Amino acid sequence: MKKKDLKTPYDIFRQKVNIIIHGVNTPAGRLFDIILLLVILLSVFLVMLESVESLDTVYHNLFIVSEWIITIFFSIEYILRIISSRKPLKYIFSFYGIIDLISILPMYLSFFIPSTKILTVVRALRLLRLFRILNLVQFSGQASQLKLAINASKTKIIVFIYFVFIISILLGAVMYVVESPESGFTSIPTSIYWCIVTLTTVGYGDIAPITPLGKIIATFIMILGYGIIAVPTGIVTAELASGRKNKNLLPGACKKCGTNDHRNTAEFCYKCGTTLDN
Repeated sequence: MKKKDLKTPYDIFRQKVNIIIHGVNTPAGRLFDIILLLVILLSVFLVMLESVESLDTVYHNLFIVSEWIITIFFSIEYILRIISSRKPLKYIFSFYGIIDLISILPMYLSFFIPSTKILTVVRALRLLRLFRILNLVQFSGQASQLKLAINASKTKIIVFIYFVFIISILLGAVMYVVESPESGFTSIPTSIYWCIVTLTTVGYGDIAPITPLGKIIATFIMILGYGIIAVPTGIVTAELASGRKNKNLLPGACKKCGTNDHRNTAEFCYKCGTTLDN
């Protein structure tokens, strides 16, 4: 047996950790992912409860101890992910790697800046692992199609947003001229703010026109707002439908990584290289 084929205890440990942490289809991996999901939910729940002053007064020490236990758990998990990864730097600088790091930093930073502890709520971003934990492979292809549709329509959406911005400036300036400062239109920027709020159908009600002409213009902006909301949705939907029409996808997904947006002629998964069942 060659020397390079001999596995050290450390290599065996890394392999076992890799199976547990990254093994979606193994019992140990599934159990770890479920425990991880529950701990993430508990962490976010504790941060929310701690923000309630009446509860924090009574259970402050319990909240602190619990959050530190969870932080230590996440820290160990983060280190194990680095150790078990074939390319540690790739994981560290990946989206999930950065999120994992951000989720544990606030508690350690709270030693120096106590107010940063509340930032532990960013652990909610770790819930994005839900798709992997539940092994929802059918969502993988749908997410890829949606991403492609958004990328294909981003130029149209940018042009549309620019058009809306120009409309808001023009109508805001008109409302500043039509209305008086008594009704809240004290400046053009304030009028533009009102126009954007009205155009997006938010309608805070802090500023409202009082003149007949101002109310007519406001009515026009409100109706225009409903049409504007539908435009970006229509653009993305059209690109999504076009992508489905022009791209024949395999009905099955890759057994290893779950990717399913392959062409009919594909023999191997473009993401992990696994042989596809045609």
